[in-house]
Amino acid sequence: MQYLKPLMDKNFLEYASYVIKDRAIPHLDDGLKPVQRRILYTMMKMDDGKFHKVANIIGDTMKLHPHGDASISAALVVIANKEYFIEKQGNFGNLYTGDPASAPRYIEARLTPLAKEVLFNPELTEMEDSYDGRTQEPLELPSKIPGVLLLGSEGIAVGMATSILPHNFNEVLNAQIAFLRHEPFELYPDFLTGGEMDVSQYQDGNGKVKVRARIEVSDEKTVVIREVPAGMTTEMLINSIQEAANKGKLKIASITDYTTDAVEIEVKAARGVKAESLLQPLYAFTHCEISLSNNLLVIAKQHPVQMTVTSVLQKNTNRLLHILEAELQLDLRKTEQKWHEKKLQALFIAHRIYQHLEDSENYQEALNAVTDAFLPFHHQFKVPISEENIEKLLNIPIQRIAKFDLEKNYKELKSLEKEIRRIRRELKDITQYAINYLNGLLEKYGSQFSRRTKISTFEDIKLKDIALINQKVGWDPDTGYLGTVVKGEIQFVCSPYDRLVIFQKDGAYHVVRVPEKLFIGTHVQDVAKVSSKTVFNLIYFADSSKVCYAKRFVVKGFILDKEYELFPKIKGAKIAHLSTGNGVVVEIQYVPAPRLKKLKEEYAFDKLSVKGIGTRGNRISTKAVRRTRDLNRRTNIDEVLVESEQLELIADQESK
Repeated sequence: MQYLKPLMDKNFLEYASYVIKDRAIPHLDDGLKPVQRRILYTMMKMDDGKFHKVANIIGDTMKLHPHGDASISAALVVIANKEYFIEKQGNFGNLYTGDPASAPRYIEARLTPLAKEVLFNPELTEMEDSYDGRTQEPLELPSKIPGVLLLGSEGIAVGMATSILPHNFNEVLNAQIAFLRHEPFELYPDFLTGGEMDVSQYQDGNGKVKVRARIEVSDEKTVVIREVPAGMTTEMLINSIQEAANKGKLKIASITDYTTDAVEIEVKAARGVKAESLLQPLYAFTHCEISLSNNLLVIAKQHPVQMTVTSVLQKNTNRLLHILEAELQLDLRKTEQKWHEKKLQALFIAHRIYQHLEDSENYQEALNAVTDAFLPFHHQFKVPISEENIEKLLNIPIQRIAKFDLEKNYKELKSLEKEIRRIRRELKDITQYAINYLNGLLEKYGSQFSRRTKISTFEDIKLKDIALINQKVGWDPDTGYLGTVVKGEIQFVCSPYDRLVIFQKDGAYHVVRVPEKLFIGTHVQDVAKVSSKTVFNLIYFADSSKVCYAKRFVVKGFILDKEYELFPKIKGAKIAHLSTGNGVVVEIQYVPAPRLKKLKEEYAFDKLSVKGIGTRGNRISTKAVRRTRDLNRRTNIDEVLVESEQLELIADQESK
């Protein structure tokens, strides 16, 4: 066991590290996961301007990827559907309906012009051995645009996950330009499926956004869904609408899906319901509105790092400056080398230095003679004349020397000198060069990537306010059961968001959700719906002296299922009357006593102020109360007669 634990720890750590770095989390520099990078690199090597069978691309990518063809095929389809780097031909699936792509042997793909322009530069790409050591693959592609923001990404690794939302091409590049100019900028997601988006809870790449379908009212009875929220398909959306309708949360007559290359789902309202009244329930109770959580986690310097959109854009823009500078330095070296060689050729032929070869007996003497002949011209060169340069001159054919055009060569040298000056100017102001480069990309490709998701602010929908009040709740005082499946004499009509308050005869009460079937006991005084507008009228026996108090209150500020008290639990304390509303008048009947001339009187609750539920209330009288009777109802349902009072009444009758 002592040997097994270190082995397991080591292997698990290696596995976790591999999954995080080499499978699930994209890299900050190019925004790609390893399988995506291998696909694009393979397509670059295969590129001949024509479409290639996806099956062939997969086959070549498998030389670099150790996990089989299925993962490569799925990743290629995902990148192609993002529309930035892979141009597709054939059925690559449907983002709206969720239909899968055709088999790889039936579909074709090639790199987009944008991908070829911004992703590759073999001379600036650091390579490493592939998994089997037979070939090499890039560590990262020298991407000049923030791929991690453009593509977005979803990935689950060991102990961590990433959820990066895609952004708009034009907005990302304009934000880079703003950063280079030290101007403020804001970036918000943009989804291929369109829809609407509320970014009030978006936190610069983290937090969450709310996304909605775009719904139009077609006529008085019909609404049409034109765009689906990100991450949803038409099938998922229709299922959620049907489920909400089955649960009674909205009233519809039919749902018809006409979706092809554009979303069109027609929802007809039920009889007696207007189409406009369907909008809020669709957003509240179906997948027409969902929340998307964000977690911008990327690989940076071989470690997973939590970042923001702003920090990603800044680092990618700084990397763009570095790449553009490296490319300019590379171009400068190539141009200067070309000028160096042309200048040597011009001097070699114009000053007939080649004639020194006639007196040379061997190759080494010829090499030395030409080298010495160039000594007077060394000041015209910025780098020393190498032996390799002389050897190239010695290999020039006589025919080429005879036909050499000095005037043309001179013009070419002037052109190269002009090019060198241009490159050096751009190197001195690399920031402006980067801005010009980004503007060039926007001018060339910006028209292809207009914003699809509309940014707006959603009103908070209070579910309770729009819920249909159509659930029948029964209460059977004899069995003590309450709920939607209870067939009791007393019925309530509720919505799923209503709360019910249950008053026990001893003054205890608690609030519950609308239950399917709940045993509340047979000592319940009353059950009512909780509302801030419902005023309760209460008379209760304070103790065994039968002195009564009255108060009016509203039920609010409660914890579900927690027991509260209307009044202190003392021996003899009990509810004498409980009702709701205004204008309630109760007849108070007193216990007969010597010299008591008035045995009953009326008590109007409207003279009481509505106070907190915990107040003691007003004492009705110093006289003992026998019972109460609700004069408004003219019924004995609310009448309460305690056992001791019944005995006193019987004894009084017997004495008479």
